[in-house]
Amino acid sequence: MFNWFRKKQSKLKPIGFSNIGTDIHSHLIPGIDDGAKDLDDSISLIKNFKHLGFNKIITTPHIMSDLYQNTPTIIYKGLEALKKELIKQEIDIDISAAAEYYVDYDFEQRIGKEEFLSFGKKYILIEFSFLEEPRNMYDIIFKLQLEGYVVVLAHPARYQYFSLDDYNALIERGVLFQLNLLSLVGYYSREVKINAELLIKHQLVSFVGTDCHNLNQVKLYDKCETMSSWHQLIESGRLLNNSL
Repeated sequence: MFNWFRKKQSKLKPIGFSNIGTDIHSHLIPGIDDGAKDLDDSISLIKNFKHLGFNKIITTPHIMSDLYQNTPTIIYKGLEALKKELIKQEIDIDISAAAEYYVDYDFEQRIGKEEFLSFGKKYILIEFSFLEEPRNMYDIIFKLQLEGYVVVLAHPARYQYFSLDDYNALIERGVLFQLNLLSLVGYYSREVKINAELLIKHQLVSFVGTDCHNLNQVKLYDKCETMSSWHQLIESGRLLNNSL
C-alpha cells in the first residue's frame, strides 16, 4: 500500500528550460523598476538563468506612467552597463531589452506618436491592471496592430476578471498570451494556477516567461520542470520562445 501511494505521487521527469531557450519577460536591468536592485543583483540573476538552461534573455523593464517612467534611453543605458559587466565576468549569454508596457490612458495617447520597444516580429509586451480591464481595451489593441505591432499580453492568468470567453475573444483579435512560469506552481494564488491550467488545456499560450524580479523567485523555477502543466505546454508544440 505504501509503495503504491508513493508511486502515484511521484513527480514527472523534469523538462528543462533549454527546450525553449529564450526568456521574454524579466526585470533584470539594475535599479530602474521593481526588479534587480543593483548590478551585482542582475549578475546573480543571470547566472541562475544560465544554470536553468536559458541561452537568451529579452529583459522587459516596466514602463508605467505613474510609477516607472522609463524610456528607451534609460533602458538601453542600463542594458549596456549590464552587457559590459557580463563581458568582464566572461558570462556568455545573449541579452537584449524590450519593455513591459502598462496599459492606461497615457499609454493609449502615445500610440502612433512614438516607437515602442518590441522584440522578435515586432512583438510588444503589455500588461493590464489586476483590478479591472482597461477602458477601450479592444480599441487599444487595434490601434497597436495598425502600427504593425503583434500584441503579447503578459501573465493573462493573473487577470481574475477574465473568463474563458474573454480569453478566446482576445485570441480571436490576434493577441498572443505569455504565461508566467510561476503560475504553474501556485506562486501567485490558487486561482491564478487554475487559470493557467485552463489556458494550457485550451492551447491558448504562445509564450512563457519567468517575470523574474528577484533571487527568491529564481529558487522556485526548477519546480516548474516536473509539473504536468509544463509538460503539456512543451508537448503542445505551440510555444514560440525558441523562434526568437
